[in-house]
Amino acid sequence: MMPVLAHAAVWGSTDRWATWANGGYTIENDVWGTNPGPQSIWANSYSNWGVWANHTGSGIKSYPNVDKAINTRVLSINTCSSSFNATTASGSVYDLAYDVWLNGSQYEVMLWMNWANTKPIAASYDASGNAIPTLTNQSIGGRTYNVYVRWNGSNAVFSFLATSKTNAATVDIKTVLRWINNKGWYNNPTLSKVQFGWELITTPSGGGNYQVNSYSVTAN
Repeated sequence: MMPVLAHAAVWGSTDRWATWANGGYTIENDVWGTNPGPQSIWANSYSNWGVWANHTGSGIKSYPNVDKAINTRVLSINTCSSSFNATTASGSVYDLAYDVWLNGSQYEVMLWMNWANTKPIAASYDASGNAIPTLTNQSIGGRTYNVYVRWNGSNAVFSFLATSKTNAATVDIKTVLRWINNKGWYNNPTLSKVQFGWELITTPSGGGNYQVNSYSVTAN
């Protein structure tokens, strides 16, 4: 049974594909994985929202997120940065990450801010199943990342895992995107949208709460 959330929220839903537009952003419940448990979403605004979820088993179950369309070429971006403060239920298997999409879905750039007991998509894995980084300890936009690159034919996933995990930060997205362009891994694609949220795999027994306390994207 799904609990009643103790939030006097402006909006809420239990629909797995629920969305809500607010202030130029879209909040998405996005329960897309196989055999998910229940997940309910609530929001007071694009910068204050969350979900209650109860997922078990393996594999990503959902990506509750806040989404902002940008639609600007990478080399034409003057500023693209984001600030967040988020709270994750203890005992979760998850990653708290930006999912940045370019040329629609041709290029996916993930910026992992915090995570537990999970790993990124990578070009290769060691004998224990750990992802092997393409590059380590890269200083980009005031933050240090290990970088994992996986090409899937005409599509690519670039995962940047912060070497210092955090639940609150300001992230320079533009500099990351320019860094990839300077590597020659793509050629001035269009930044389609910036998403931020949790990839949820399992939650604490009986479910847990995941909350964005504050959030914003600045882009021009």
